[in-house]
Amino acid sequence: MTAHSLPTALPSPLILHEDPVSGNCYKIRLTAALLDIPIERRFYDITKGETRTERFLAEVDANGRIPVLQVGERFLPESNAACFYLADGSDLIPSGRFERAAMLRWMFFEQYQHEPNIATMRYWLHVLGEANLSDEQRGLMPMKRSGGEAALALMDRHLARRDWFVGDACSLADIVLFAYTNVAHEGGFSLDEYDAVRGWIRRMRALPRFAAM
Repeated sequence: MTAHSLPTALPSPLILHEDPVSGNCYKIRLTAALLDIPIERRFYDITKGETRTERFLAEVDANGRIPVLQVGERFLPESNAACFYLADGSDLIPSGRFERAAMLRWMFFEQYQHEPNIATMRYWLHVLGEANLSDEQRGLMPMKRSGGEAALALMDRHLARRDWFVGDACSLADIVLFAYTNVAHEGGFSLDEYDAVRGWIRRMRALPRFAAM
């Protein structure tokens, strides 16, 4: 596999405001790593409310969420938007009009069907711990598990016919879906029945300049 072509020069500094345990933050680090883009990192613990302080709300993101990519003096929240900013002009974004739209389709799928289920279950079980969940969270777990399994099954059917989600090479669609799929077991999801997904994970890990979570 060849390394990915680089985007045009980016302004500096590039600073990622993140919690290292977050898959949404990892997406941005992985995009930067594959493109050999240096980024500085600022760490916050979301379990301690460190993104809800007056300073964070005033200076980084008024919505109190991470990740946020700082580009010079400007701030870009939302993980997939930050990935797109880094990858714009590189071959992680397909050149064809339909292929770019298909990439966005999978990026939207990740945020609306994949992440709300698989990432939430991982956060509840791996980060918070099941003993610390509220009754409401426990009640939602069957629905989250069912939704996560449906997302993985759809991905597996798609990948059974191709190596990558869009076209013949890794794109941002693969990167954003990889982040939480790669650690789905930490949310109680087994990948044993998803052969195509497991093969795709191996291809992702074999990419030049791949960075583990």
